[in-house]
Amino acid sequence: MAKELKLMKGNQAIAEAAIRCGCDGYFGYPITPQSEVLEHLMAERPYLTTGMVVLQAESELASINMVYAGASTGKRVMTSSSSPGFSLMQEGLSYIAGAELPALCVNVVRGGPGLGTIQPSQSDYFQTTKGGGHGDYRLITLAPASVQEMYDFVELGFDLAFKYRNPVAILSDGVIGQVMEKVMVDDYKPRWTDEYIEKTCPWAATGHRSTGKHRIVTSLELEALKQEAINDRIQAKYRKCEEEDARYEAIQCDDAEYLFVAYGSAARICMKSIELARAEGIKVGLVRPITLWPFPTKAVAEIGGRMKKILSVEMNAGQMIEDVKLAVGCNVPVEHFGRYGGVIPTPVEIVEALKNIIK
Repeated sequence: MAKELKLMKGNQAIAEAAIRCGCDGYFGYPITPQSEVLEHLMAERPYLTTGMVVLQAESELASINMVYAGASTGKRVMTSSSSPGFSLMQEGLSYIAGAELPALCVNVVRGGPGLGTIQPSQSDYFQTTKGGGHGDYRLITLAPASVQEMYDFVELGFDLAFKYRNPVAILSDGVIGQVMEKVMVDDYKPRWTDEYIEKTCPWAATGHRSTGKHRIVTSLELEALKQEAINDRIQAKYRKCEEEDARYEAIQCDDAEYLFVAYGSAARICMKSIELARAEGIKVGLVRPITLWPFPTKAVAEIGGRMKKILSVEMNAGQMIEDVKLAVGCNVPVEHFGRYGGVIPTPVEIVEALKNIIK
């Protein structure tokens, strides 16, 4: 398949990937620092070429419910936002998960709480990986660390969404969303035909009278035992996802005595910290979770279990550290280092934090 090299922002890569992977519809609302997703889609006008629908909704509430409607028909639909807007989408995401529908939602995180700042942060980890809405549900969560991964994770996100019939989140931040890098993009893939959807998505409300089936898509079930059975089915899917689709990257861990655990832009900064620390004789490696949920628990437990100490590096007050501690148990001390409110940590600061826990 032909590939093309482009220079673009992470947010633009999200939009370009959506067009090229055969996405049927994007429904969104502008908010800094992710507005370029919608802007790029509007500028490219894919509805004239691929037939992809692009609509600026009147609010984040409207956009997530448009996604809900589109997903119920078996179409590949998505939205994007940033932290305050993503908060407004939580009820809709819970409904989508409860109705067992595939959808993609991108969150380019900014500092909070509240309206906070437009500067980068990783403070939506809890909200995204634990399921920020009501009920026992999860968002499969991908954490890109480059513009290339912003591009690649769109198609991967749709693949996982349809595999598990569950919403998928791409949890990025203002660093990855705004930075410009080279990206290899694919040739355009066709959108799914109605006939293909009818064949592969028997649950979809396609409106095809020829099937003779009246399909109702809902997350409502008033009988408690039936709702429990639905939850049993959903939890079984999540267990399968944990077994089959937990993803991570291990960097310079073979001879390491200490370990960074970091994702997204924090992981990129840790790469320089590793270089600085090793220049001083401190053997440190990095585990980068690629899926924040399912968290790569087994890998962190196995690699982390060989270390003297672990430092969870995050652009927040300490959220992922809970999953790191659950992975390694009481076997290895785990400490947290983070800057928050939109402040980006420097490689030197991370090395100093590592030295402090070594003492």
